[in-house]
Amino acid sequence: MEDTRVPTPGKRKDPTCCGKWIGKGEELGAYVGKCCRSPDVDKKRHVELKMDQALLLIHNELPGTNLTVYWNYDGCYQCLLQVLVHASRSGKPGKPSVAAVAVGTQHVSILQLNDTVEDKELCRLEYKFGEFGNYSLLVKHAPDGASEAACDLVVNEKPVDSDLPVTVAFLVGLALVIAVSFLKFLWSLEDFNNWISKAINSRETDRLINSELGSPSRAGDPQPEAWRPSAAPLRLRCLDTFRGVALTIMVFVNYGGGRYWYFRHSSWNGLTVADLVFPWFVFIMGSSIFLSMTSILQRGCSKFRLLGKIAWRSFLLICIGIVVVNPNYCLGPLSWEEARIPGVLQRLGVTYFVVAVLELLFFKPVPESCASERSCLSLLDVVSSWPQWLVILALEGIWLALTFFLPVPGCPTGYLGPGGIGDLGKYPNCTGGAAGYIDRLLLGDHHIYQHPSSAVLYHTEVAYDPEGILGTINSIVMAFLGVQAGKILLYYKDRTKDILVRFTAWCFLLGLISVALTKASENEGFIPVNKNLWSISYITTLSAFAFFILLVLYPVVDVHGLWTGTPFFYPGMNSILVYVGHEVFENYFPFQWRLGDSQSHKEHLIQNLVATALWVLIAYVLYKKKVFWKI
Repeated sequence: MEDTRVPTPGKRKDPTCCGKWIGKGEELGAYVGKCCRSPDVDKKRHVELKMDQALLLIHNELPGTNLTVYWNYDGCYQCLLQVLVHASRSGKPGKPSVAAVAVGTQHVSILQLNDTVEDKELCRLEYKFGEFGNYSLLVKHAPDGASEAACDLVVNEKPVDSDLPVTVAFLVGLALVIAVSFLKFLWSLEDFNNWISKAINSRETDRLINSELGSPSRAGDPQPEAWRPSAAPLRLRCLDTFRGVALTIMVFVNYGGGRYWYFRHSSWNGLTVADLVFPWFVFIMGSSIFLSMTSILQRGCSKFRLLGKIAWRSFLLICIGIVVVNPNYCLGPLSWEEARIPGVLQRLGVTYFVVAVLELLFFKPVPESCASERSCLSLLDVVSSWPQWLVILALEGIWLALTFFLPVPGCPTGYLGPGGIGDLGKYPNCTGGAAGYIDRLLLGDHHIYQHPSSAVLYHTEVAYDPEGILGTINSIVMAFLGVQAGKILLYYKDRTKDILVRFTAWCFLLGLISVALTKASENEGFIPVNKNLWSISYITTLSAFAFFILLVLYPVVDVHGLWTGTPFFYPGMNSILVYVGHEVFENYFPFQWRLGDSQSHKEHLIQNLVATALWVLIAYVLYKKKVFWKI
């Protein structure tokens, strides 16, 4: 851990600070320099810093004025400021009192200093502190007398670059991709391939030619060709690649993501990397439902038998999910009174059942002429699904009605906020509005997630489950949009332009809906993008991203064969095994080990990257051995 002491300023005897200003304004500024260490600082500077924290020293030079310092992140929407520290009055002129405290460094911090007795604001500061940095906030009388106090921020020790490990990891990964791609390109060149073959096998070739085992015909054998998509692939490789990308990111963020905030779920509204992957997994599941169902029914399987398989697979997913989200880690038997019921696999199971049954009930064979005739109706992939669309729209109507019109005791109707200290602390127990209320009413407080992401920033105290009952409706909508992607791929097979045009149209349409619902803002829209609620704007936004990714992957992977999907293709082919395995073995070596410095982003990042890479390697080995876990 970095040394957080205020540095000794060499031979200077002047106890004042020196350096340069980095802010603007007379009442409030930021100042880079070094402050002389005083006995008061020595006594109060012993604050043990953790990851994503900096040391802040409050120097109160106001005689007779006790200070209360309030703090919060600027990303905490309409939040009450929280008391950070109290700074007592200055005892003697020129000898300030000093209070030391740790402040967060993940986002821009808001600091407000009030007179404790009069509860009057003296100054206010917004500043982005750096990890393990050392700062001083000098509070003194304003020199111009225009205001009661001036607050000057001083940087005593510069912070570390906490994002450097991520940058290095990205550049190393990019270099590997470029190197492998370049080698593949060289290997595809016939002259280079022949030159390598001659250089490696020249001696062996001479020996074979001069022996009775030599065969002139061997010299003309063609080299194995690189992987190319077949004319009629049994499986669209881009879907497995997309699923593998989502699953690999999911494993990485579930293992900690190097403990970076942008690899964790958003506290409430907005998106981080961790918020992207689960909806994409649901989307690809929807595409796979239609493609696999069409294939099975074309082989002569009866609908009744297929319905039984759908019900059994859904039941297994739900059961496995309940086991996975309720580990005891050798702590004794788990009480049924506290078992969590919702979860990722549980939601996948319910979503799969509803969407698969819906498609089975209204299944129509794919017109054989559609793939070749230009006269085929341009919106056939949508029009042919009008019964399913009616059901989906009805379900979305139910979500909207319950979300905005269901009375929730003690909360405003239609509330979408996080509760806690959000919304100026008016609704502390209203986390999630109707969604949270339905879960607590039907499942009970002890059977849903006890540590929601909103607790970190908004200090919520009630349980809330991001995989709850109401959000499952929009999960079904997400999967059905994935079904539409699958229909496009099958209805317009071998018509690449038509497929890409439809992917582009869906991408723009869903994007425009998202802009309208959110007003292109994080918190000010009609329905903000929210992973905890699985809001409809969250669905349209992530679906637009999904169509865009398929717009890129389909021509690159399946049409032109420019990329085989390696290495993401392999976990995509064994997704259930990789997901369940990474959850079960999370705390076991070699996926986790004791770190030398538990407060280091670099060590956490290395551990999480190694663990993720191991699961990709396991998926590759299983693929080569043709071992697949199917439910």
